[in-house]
Amino acid sequence: MRRVRPGTTTSRGGAGSRTAGEERALTSVAAGDRFQSGGSRDLPRLWHVTLSVSGSRAPIAEVRRALKQLAHDHPFLLTSRYADDHAEIRYWEEARDLHDAAAVALRLWGEHRQTAGLPPWEIVGLEVIDRATYHQRIAAGYGPAPATPVGVHPF
Repeated sequence: MRRVRPGTTTSRGGAGSRTAGEERALTSVAAGDRFQSGGSRDLPRLWHVTLSVSGSRAPIAEVRRALKQLAHDHPFLLTSRYADDHAEIRYWEEARDLHDAAAVALRLWGEHRQTAGLPPWEIVGLEVIDRATYHQRIAAGYGPAPATPVGVHPF
């Protein structure tokens, strides 16, 4: 028994299969047209990401240099705080949904470990919140102060 996705047919002589040489009809999309999904769910949104990493001690000067290189390579980083055995990175990510923003965040450290010279630390925390929640927290006095300096700073 072969499994087929719902709404599709088998390609080997099934009810909806094409005969040899028959072409599939294509539909065109005018330039500038957008997919109408009935809502703004498919439009990118801003997500505030806090990524926490830690591991064995590394020279503090090397940690600082590596985080500065990461910030240079990816200017979307808002702020990084660090010590010799852990760091926290905060930034805004534009993504369709929380799952996409979290997936990008979870790859960030590992994908740039070599190019930025990051310590071989593991991700120990991840928070991804939408823009409205971030602003609610700031208004309520939670989270980082709005005056937190942008850049790479020690804890």
